[in-house]
Amino acid sequence: MAVGWAGDNAVNDQIQDSLNDEIARARRGLGKGPGLRYCEECGEEIPEARRRAVPGVRLCISCQRVADKRNGPFALYNRRGSKDSQLK
Repeated sequence: MAVGWAGDNAVNDQIQDSLNDEIARARRGLGKGPGLRYCEECGEEIPEARRRAVPGVRLCISCQRVADKRNGPFALYNRRGSKDSQLK
């Protein structure tokens, strides 16, 4: 099947690259080292159960929710190939 200059697995490669980028971004967000006893955003005490469950925890649950919304899915550029998606 002729697809121009793209290789046979070009679409699959793009999908895999997108997944790899998201996995790498998620791993960068994981905590390292000892966790904090108090939230670094609001100063509230982080429950002991959360500190044991999440290594390197730095935020309380409510501040973590806000941070998760702020750091939602990342899309620097569009990897989809249709013209319509390129024009948006």
